[in-house]
Amino acid sequence: MLDKFERTINYLRISVTDRCNLRCVYCMPEEGIKLIDHSSVLSFEEIAEFTKVAVEMGISKVRITGGEPLVRKGIVNLIGMISKINGIVDLSMTTNGLLLEKYAQQLKDAGLQRVNISLDTIDEQKFSAITRGGNIDEVKKGIAAAKSAGLHPIKINCVIKKSIDEPDALDVKKYCEENGLEARFIYEMDIEKGEFGVVHGGSGGDCANCNRLRLTSDGFLKPCLFSDISVNIRKVDYKEALRFAVEQKPACGNSSTSHKFYNIGG
Repeated sequence: MLDKFERTINYLRISVTDRCNLRCVYCMPEEGIKLIDHSSVLSFEEIAEFTKVAVEMGISKVRITGGEPLVRKGIVNLIGMISKINGIVDLSMTTNGLLLEKYAQQLKDAGLQRVNISLDTIDEQKFSAITRGGNIDEVKKGIAAAKSAGLHPIKINCVIKKSIDEPDALDVKKYCEENGLEARFIYEMDIEKGEFGVVHGGSGGDCANCNRLRLTSDGFLKPCLFSDISVNIRKVDYKEALRFAVEQKPACGNSSTSHKFYNIGG
């Protein structure tokens, strides 16, 4: 699919839940959030059928996000459903890693190819402070399990404030080099203010070459993270929704108040 700026749109990011087992300071308020009602959340069947249509129209890369996708009950079954769709060449997941030790092999067996794992520091106390109570040892065990399962390459998402030369970022980079992981550094974003930057070591934040669409857990297809443009896939034909999103994709992101960072998967 080509948008009006001649960008090839072949990447679909699917948020399967707005729930998370952490409360990272830059993502979610300490008291939590008003959660989407379970009745509004897309079923696995809806997600799989929409993804099948999207692939028929040109999507070849799919990423599962959240919230934290591994807290969604039955997530391994969804991976199995999506992995069976002919035409997907890259099926991945972004996770905080806390539950990866339990699920890594199951996910691999179901057809998941690789994972991105969030890790902003390797300092145990700083990690606990940033995540408001997370245990970094669980993340490290998850990384080890992902390596053992063959979820490769494993990319580490490290949020930075101003520079890749920040002390925690340098420590994460060293940790990745020592453990055969790929580091990606992502500027802390503010969706409402339109603050973002190009990802170091990745392709995010590069509007001129953006190739992605985003599906929220409650069924809204968005052409841009930093835009309020969306279409409810439950109210229009899937192909029509996809065509609309591609046609309405802006040249560059501006800002959005319709969704938050924690419920659209970044």
